[in-house]
Amino acid sequence: MANDVVLRLDRASAEDLYEVLWLVGEHLAAGAPLPALPAEANARLGRVISTLGHSLGKAAPL
Repeated sequence: MANDVVLRLDRASAEDLYEVLWLVGEHLAAGAPLPALPAEANARLGRVISTLGHSLGKAAPL
């Protein structure tokens, strides 16, 4: 499949991504604000988003 995007994540980043996606869904459904992420999780997820953006050919947001 030529258009597939595949990311390889370390366990901690995969856990963080799962948690944040779950939290977003739950909080949006409840109309509640999202809690702040711990600094380490925020940094790991930032790297995941950067890698994903690069894989998709998207420029980094300003």
